[in-house]
Amino acid sequence: MGQDGRAFRAQLAVPEQRQLYDYWVAQARGESMPARSDINPIDIPRMLPGISLVEVASDISLSRVRLAGTRLRDIFEREITGLTLRDLDWADKHAYWMAAFQRTIGKGVPTQGIVKGPRVQKEHLVQYWLRLPLRTSGKGVGMVLCYDHFLTASDRLDDGLAHIA
Repeated sequence: MGQDGRAFRAQLAVPEQRQLYDYWVAQARGESMPARSDINPIDIPRMLPGISLVEVASDISLSRVRLAGTRLRDIFEREITGLTLRDLDWADKHAYWMAAFQRTIGKGVPTQGIVKGPRVQKEHLVQYWLRLPLRTSGKGVGMVLCYDHFLTASDRLDDGLAHIA
């Protein structure tokens, strides 16, 4: 992990984010990103409720959720496996999420952030998110490995949330 990787890792607020990022780096084996086939759910069992896999489409809004953990079903109050990014209820944060996926997919780099109120009627939650690109064929990004951790605003990890989208 180079200097940029250490700086990125230092921004991750949730221990599971750091663990997943370290796993992702290890599975890349010196490449810019691991292949989808390098990721094995058996290696990350505690994180599975917050994990999702998004298959990339040429129109990012049509990228499809191929797998979504149970915590995401609780947040969205429905099964989101099979839905496109456009289908997800992000209320006023749609542009924010499209920009995050665009950066991960377009640049092939990990992204992370913190969002207050991830969707309508979930304003009491703070979402700590991580997006990790995966190769499916060739060198381009074919999938995105996502991890989302949710806390109530009163239990949040960071007191400096005034700048959050």
